[in-house]
Amino acid sequence: MSNSKSSSLPSTDQPGVAARLREALLGVDFTADGLLELLGASAYAALARSEVVPALRATRGDTPLEALVRLFLLQQPVARARVEGVLPVDVCVDAGWLAAVGDELVATVDVRPYGGPGGEDWFIVSDLGCAVGGAGGIGSRDEGVVLGVGGASTTLAGITVRTPVASALDLGTGSGIQALHAAQHATRVTATDLNPRALHITALTLALSGAPAADLREGSLFEPVESDETYDLIVSNPPFVISPGARLTYRDGGMGGDDLCRTLVQQAGERLNEGGYAQFLANWQHVEGEDWQERLRSWVPRGCDAWIVQREVQDVTQYAELWLRDAGDHRGDVAEYQARYDAWLDEFEARKVKGVGFGWITLRKTAPADDQPSVTVEEWPHPVEQPLGEAVRTHFARVDYLRGNDDAALLTAHFRLAAEIVQEQVGLPGAEDPEHVVLRQNRGMRRATKVDTVGAGFAGVCDGTLSAGRILDAIAQLVGEDPVALRDRTPAQIRLLVEQGFLEPVR
Repeated sequence: MSNSKSSSLPSTDQPGVAARLREALLGVDFTADGLLELLGASAYAALARSEVVPALRATRGDTPLEALVRLFLLQQPVARARVEGVLPVDVCVDAGWLAAVGDELVATVDVRPYGGPGGEDWFIVSDLGCAVGGAGGIGSRDEGVVLGVGGASTTLAGITVRTPVASALDLGTGSGIQALHAAQHATRVTATDLNPRALHITALTLALSGAPAADLREGSLFEPVESDETYDLIVSNPPFVISPGARLTYRDGGMGGDDLCRTLVQQAGERLNEGGYAQFLANWQHVEGEDWQERLRSWVPRGCDAWIVQREVQDVTQYAELWLRDAGDHRGDVAEYQARYDAWLDEFEARKVKGVGFGWITLRKTAPADDQPSVTVEEWPHPVEQPLGEAVRTHFARVDYLRGNDDAALLTAHFRLAAEIVQEQVGLPGAEDPEHVVLRQNRGMRRATKVDTVGAGFAGVCDGTLSAGRILDAIAQLVGEDPVALRDRTPAQIRLLVEQGFLEPVR
């Protein structure tokens, strides 16, 4: 399963080789923690920016770990004698993990240590030069390149709901990081990719990480999936870049505008089991004269709740420059770079696109009889605390709770203030009363919301012991307000605080 433009890949047909290599790597602490300790924080962070010089300087010693870092992560030739007693060299050469060049060895693939969420020692395999920091211009030389770990892939892994499931589907698996995560809580994992090289590399990632093998299938989007196959979890970090043409397989969708992301979302609903989640990263167009939120609402398939979060928006010039640099086009011929830049702007102008949004899309399949789906589309560009998988799950749990309880039921319910909520009062110095009160989360989405004095007082008292109605009656007595009027106007504020995770239903 080799690619004519890249090096041949290690074999997946020789049993036990990956396990022996894994044992050898772990034996010298070739792990995420070991790498950080060896390189130091500065050089380790530089790797994520595709800068290898600090790491090269930090590995000039003669320890086995330094030799393996230079060999597998930095792609430096290493004398065979240096690793002869550390690795099963002959076995690795025969299986294609290493190639012998005279008295030296070179790696045929990148291998990057990656720490799992439970402290697991995993390894992500990718094409040479692509283990860290994204493509770094590799894409301009090889359209079939398979990247390693990047910010997008770790973001998706962090927001994915991690409840035990029977079946999971990773669409566009790339180097296999999402399939690797899914293998920890899914009985059966299916991984697809249009690029057969990516499927081969995914098999290597899983084997070298000690994870169960996945069902690997070649094809685009849902094409490799049988019409009657459904899943409890679908994840995808698709080639979402909106570009003129599909020059780079690893990032460009090949459909017009944001049609690939729209198609992926719209087709996911019929592939989900009831209660199942589909989670994607995506780009979407901001079109002149069109509400971007309504555009995304139209993508949501019937029978699904949705939570869509826009994390960033770029104007068309910023967006074009970002992805032209990603491909390394800015380093080549100036006239060719400018022509490609011009082609991107022509495409956006023709489609009346004024900006491009990036964010997360989560679908949850609801019962077929439910004719009131909850679709939340919001902009939240502020810092969050990963992992967010549990925050995603509880978001939909709160949706169910609020959908099943009218205002009268809310007043009889008991609530508890969520953990690590702080209150901020904003106003002029010396003023008797604040202009407004803000509740702020220090965990998860780290939301902030304005409340009135009644809302702030209500939230502060909620410890699960008294019903909402009794708390409001007490507040009404304190502030001299009609308790009936207070009961009538406050449920909307309670509903918002529950929806955003500031209050948790107790019973």
